[in-house]
Amino acid sequence: MADPPHRLPAFGSEPGVSIDLSAAVVAVTAEQPRVLALYGGERPALPSGPLEAAHRTLEAGLRSWVERQTNQKLNYVEQLYTFGDLDRHDAGARALSVAYLALVREARPAGEIEAAWLDWYGCFPWEDWRAGRPAVLDAVDIALEAWTRAAPDAKSAEIRRQRRRLAFGEGLTWNDERVLERYELLYEAGLVQEAVEDGAAPALGRAMAFDHRRILATAIGRLRGKIKYRPVVFELMPPAFTLLQLQLAVEALSGMRLHKQNFRRLVESQGLVEETGGSVTGTGRPARLVRFRREVLIERPAPGVRPTGVRRG
Repeated sequence: MADPPHRLPAFGSEPGVSIDLSAAVVAVTAEQPRVLALYGGERPALPSGPLEAAHRTLEAGLRSWVERQTNQKLNYVEQLYTFGDLDRHDAGARALSVAYLALVREARPAGEIEAAWLDWYGCFPWEDWRAGRPAVLDAVDIALEAWTRAAPDAKSAEIRRQRRRLAFGEGLTWNDERVLERYELLYEAGLVQEAVEDGAAPALGRAMAFDHRRILATAIGRLRGKIKYRPVVFELMPPAFTLLQLQLAVEALSGMRLHKQNFRRLVESQGLVEETGGSVTGTGRPARLVRFRREVLIERPAPGVRPTGVRRG
């Protein structure tokens, strides 16, 4: 990881405040959503570093750290959330982490620290429904039921039961955007390794350093919601692509399969793409190459792909 976060002076009797900048840098390659991770410690971590006096803005500082650590230049960047729990770091200071979501096309990482692309479903295997209900949810259901039964009283048990229903869609429709709620419920139940100091928790997904899996969960939920009303998915696509490649990218991000014809009608009715005149040849007839129509940003107030609207039952 980077040097310790920049420490601001203490005010009154309060300890100092440290400010960290963290990035969930996302790409989609070979039908898999990936996040750029650093491997300098026992667990993978997101690119991050302290806010320094030379950084003109928070975002400029973030871009500087990501490029320095991984040699990855960032284009699309948006601020996610500011995390400031008292127990985020040690040394007695309140550690604030300003987290960002960045969308890129995958490149080979380099830089000061060992970096590699991490499959985000390795961290959240219960989020990938493309092949049907994930098998890991059987273990999740059993563990959460035991946690519910262990509640101190009937009222607490009912609250836990309702939270399970909302987060994991028990008896309800699965909500692909509730990624953070699901992770935080598993954390509170002591079912992920980050929640247990001795690492004795069940291996429900790959653990990450510090609270970086929580930051990644926030990024996934934000991105799943945003692709429905903004054309951010095109930040992950090459300049020319087929409609099938676009569909597979949306499926990878949302974690669900989509109906092919419904998806194509949606993309065409939104005016999101235009033909390039080129094509690619596969096992069947040639597939037309298209590109993103940037004019749609002016023409339509919410030009997204809305994957839940074309979900296959």
